[in-house]
Amino acid sequence: MTQAELIAAVKAHAYANYAKHGWDFVVECYEDGEIAEEIQGETTIEGAIAKMKKIVSLLDERRRDIEAERW
Repeated sequence: MTQAELIAAVKAHAYANYAKHGWDFVVECYEDGEIAEEIQGETTIEGAIAKMKKIVSLLDERRRDIEAERW
């Protein structure tokens, strides 16, 4: 798997799961180079998505905490 293929797979997963668990952050905020940095060292689609999921899950958790404080 090339890095470009892994990046494309992460982006496709992010689009398919846009409204779930923070994947919208990837769609809206991450450029290809940033995704490449985050998934560095991964050689499979599953591994790249899992690595990115850890990051977006934390961002989503932070967002939910902030939204909870609004009310």
